Amino acid sequence: MATLFSGRVLIRNNSDQDELDTEHQLSRRLENRLVLLFFGAGSCPRCQEFAPVLKDFFVRLTDEFYVVRSAQLALVYVSQDPTEEEQDEFLRDMPKKWLFLPFQDDLRMDLGRQFSVERLPAVVVLKPGGDVLMRDATDEIRRLGPACFANWQEAAELLDRSFLEPEDLDDSAPRSLTELLRRRKYRVDNAPLGGPGGGDMGGDCGEGGACGLF
Repeated sequence: MATLFSGRVLIRNNSDQDELDTEHQLSRRLENRLVLLFFGAGSCPRCQEFAPVLKDFFVRLTDEFYVVRSAQLALVYVSQDPTEEEQDEFLRDMPKKWLFLPFQDDLRMDLGRQFSVERLPAVVVLKPGGDVLMRDATDEIRRLGPACFANWQEAAELLDRSFLEPEDLDDSAPRSLTELLRRRKYRVDNAPLGGPGGGDMGGDCGEGGACGLF
């Protein structure tokens, strides 16, 4: 998963805005985790409405106040904000464990094309290996809240290696009927998404607060 951001810098959304700028640091934060790419913008009304829902979802899975052990989950905010000030304002009240790309990094726009994001907000769920598990999980997060993480975890065959015997690591057979159903539900065509595309990707918020891209 860290290869998606290889050679890039990710910033923690804490007061010090710690930078993850080495392969080792990126791997520690992203490997063997489900990674959510949250495409949004502070100027998008639908993003403003969805942000507290996503914040609560993330906190309840990763904050020690709610869970004994943080879920194997990482979130990267892929800003579509028109200015750095708007990006900073949008992130001000978001969890400190969120990561984001520097505003100057063109990868913010490239990722939208790569994952065929057409509307904001969008949450792309990636398996630990980088394959797409869900192209847009916003509706599922709204409906199910933190409960949908268990579905993703099983469908992605996410391994909690600290509790597995070595011989169990390569067992790819479904562990239950529900796991088999989840694999089918979240099976996504792994054909290349998007294209090289040119020009910047920007949000266009129309009637009802729907924000489209391109």
